[in-house]
Amino acid sequence: MASTDESISQSEVVTSPEEEHPVKAFGWAARDNSGNLSPFNFSRRSTGEEDVRFEVLYCGICHTDLHNIKNEWGISTYPLVPGHEIVGSVTEVGSKVEKFKVGDRVGVGCMVGACHSCSDCSNDLENYCPKYILTYGSLYHDGTVTYGGYSDTMVAGERYVVRIPENMPLDKGAPLLCAGITVYSPLKYYGLGEPGMHIGVVGLGGLGHVAVKFAKAFGCKVTVISTSPAKKEDAIEHLGADMFLVSQDEQEMQAVMGTMDGIIDTVSAVHPLPPLIGLLKSHGKLIMVGAPDRPLQLPVFPLLAGRKIVGGSTIGGMKETQEMIDFAAEHNVTPDIEVIPMDYVNTAIQRLARGDVRYRFVIDVGNTLAHTKP
Repeated sequence: MASTDESISQSEVVTSPEEEHPVKAFGWAARDNSGNLSPFNFSRRSTGEEDVRFEVLYCGICHTDLHNIKNEWGISTYPLVPGHEIVGSVTEVGSKVEKFKVGDRVGVGCMVGACHSCSDCSNDLENYCPKYILTYGSLYHDGTVTYGGYSDTMVAGERYVVRIPENMPLDKGAPLLCAGITVYSPLKYYGLGEPGMHIGVVGLGGLGHVAVKFAKAFGCKVTVISTSPAKKEDAIEHLGADMFLVSQDEQEMQAVMGTMDGIIDTVSAVHPLPPLIGLLKSHGKLIMVGAPDRPLQLPVFPLLAGRKIVGGSTIGGMKETQEMIDFAAEHNVTPDIEVIPMDYVNTAIQRLARGDVRYRFVIDVGNTLAHTKP
């Protein structure tokens, strides 16, 4: 009879990430909240009858990855393979898959599952399903942990795979699967994508710069609102914004009070809302897509006076995500990226933490991951 220690050891071997599923996989993972990632062998499930498997070629680095790697939201489990802006080429499809074939250009964004029976799922809003499953760091239907796109292979149900249009470069398409849909969805849902509308974008980072591009593609007048005067030239000359406001400059802010139909607020730090509400016309909408880690103060009287709305939004359903990337390809909406090799990821994470990127890191997984195997 085996000793208790031997029994535990055997159990750990059987359920280790590398032995959990039949398909071997390799990526980079965080083992703790230090912020460092390192090479990691694990496994993925075999291709089910409704699954699409693809070789990962590129994966964007989202600020959410930084939060999760360091467990800043208190929900991380380790080992953790980040990445939910994943694109690549299909290598295998299940017998019931209808929309994809081997060789297709595809992507997976922030989620890989939901209940498929609630009202949100029935209305193509899987992202609001109470039981939605995140691409990494969640428990899948089979009870195993999901792993993200800092890896060589990915498998997902057909419903959660999007087709990347032929005229969309794969490296530039990757960040659209999170940053793109995060700003596209509220512009559409809240009716802020109509030609001639005046739209404000708060924060000019990974989300904000894509919001500017989508709003301009919709035919809107766009004003960037930032704490950094140094971003003015980039906002106007490069990204095509019509105006730029320094949020701490009271004279600049006062000059455009009551002129905006809507504002997309991408800032994740704690910041005052009253000055932004003041920029809105009557019936205007301030939509939050950033996630500050502490509550913001929201005075009610400015909302009452102009029948204004403060709302929120998070990514989008799968139907809308496909719609978004098709629109982006048609209107040449692409994020500004810095492509990096896999072994640069820890430096990139450090740079992202201090805002040193214009405007999104994308890992060249296909060409550089294999070289990092021990």
